Amino acid sequence: MSLADSAMAPSPGRTRTTCGLAYNRDAPFQVVRLSTAAQTALTGTLAEPETKALPDCAEAVYRRCRDLGMRLSRQRRMVLDLLWAEKSHLSARDIFEKLNDLGRNIGHTSVYQNLEALQSAGVIECLDRASGRLYGYRSDPHSHITCLDSGAIEDLDVALPAELLEQIERCTGYHIESYTLNLTGRRPSGSSSDQPVDLRG
Repeated sequence: MSLADSAMAPSPGRTRTTCGLAYNRDAPFQVVRLSTAAQTALTGTLAEPETKALPDCAEAVYRRCRDLGMRLSRQRRMVLDLLWAEKSHLSARDIFEKLNDLGRNIGHTSVYQNLEALQSAGVIECLDRASGRLYGYRSDPHSHITCLDSGAIEDLDVALPAELLEQIERCTGYHIESYTLNLTGRRPSGSSSDQPVDLRG
């Protein structure tokens, strides 16, 4: 069972036990930072996650590319600008079509090659899905929540309780240096991405 399952899976009782780990459903965790589309109110007391700073604009990503010795061609800037404008997870085909809809003259091969170069350098993220690869503007460690109805993927920053991480370390013998959660779920009927869901009860 994955870390996400042991930390998040619903259970008829109050406590879930896996591999000798006990996790109380009523001891909530806190979402530290959410994308605009995922302002879900999950509250609790946690250790702060260790994450590297996320660039606050495309210009900061340009500087990072230069620091890495990457050439910033017109096409590469187009791709980065679109990813930062959309702030979602898109396929190469999605990006190609959106750029051409905006009147940008760029070929599908050029889009794909630039995406692969950027993700290989760690400038953007790449998610492998059954339907193909999806690319996102973030490259810092973070988690994801996927809608089972629409397939939409939202970025999520979660810090698990230090006590749970220590239990996992004792159970597995590993020292945990970082973690990500891949969560799935459905929005309550009538809610939408621009309406925060309050789960505090």
